[in-house]
Amino acid sequence: MSLEQHKSAAPARLRFAVVTISDTRNTVTDRGGEFLVESITGAGHAVALREIVRDEREEIAAAVRRAAADSEVDLVLTTGGTGIAPRDVTFDTLRGILDSEIPGFGELFRWLSYREIGSATILSRALGGLLGGKVVLALPGSPKALKLAMDEIVLKEAGHLVSQARGPKPQ
Repeated sequence: MSLEQHKSAAPARLRFAVVTISDTRNTVTDRGGEFLVESITGAGHAVALREIVRDEREEIAAAVRRAAADSEVDLVLTTGGTGIAPRDVTFDTLRGILDSEIPGFGELFRWLSYREIGSATILSRALGGLLGGKVVLALPGSPKALKLAMDEIVLKEAGHLVSQARGPKPQ
């Protein structure tokens, strides 16, 4: 099947989970999560679940597992905690729970980011993978980085990612 055939078979409307990872954000100050919600709904998709958790391994793992297990969620996005500061444990936590990784996501994000911020892009540990048959994409917390990820990767490939993660439809 060609790339065009794959993409044409992808679902047109998806249901996302948005998990913000932050020790300092709440529903009023969560600019990254709000940006994701606006970007998702603006593209004609839905947000089935939204949650804010502290930058704690157990909370991150539990929230992402809940989101991936939710039958109303097609794709999980996290925002925050992907840097290299000691409190940024998202990358290591997700790497520990994902069934498999999608290395091209982080690679492409950093390549695109390099065009905007130069070599500082090495500080980003954006990550993609699969958990329980669901796509999980860990994004930075910066609205500018989120815009780049959503416009250049996520919204363009979300349906294709979801359809591939689900596998072929039974005959």
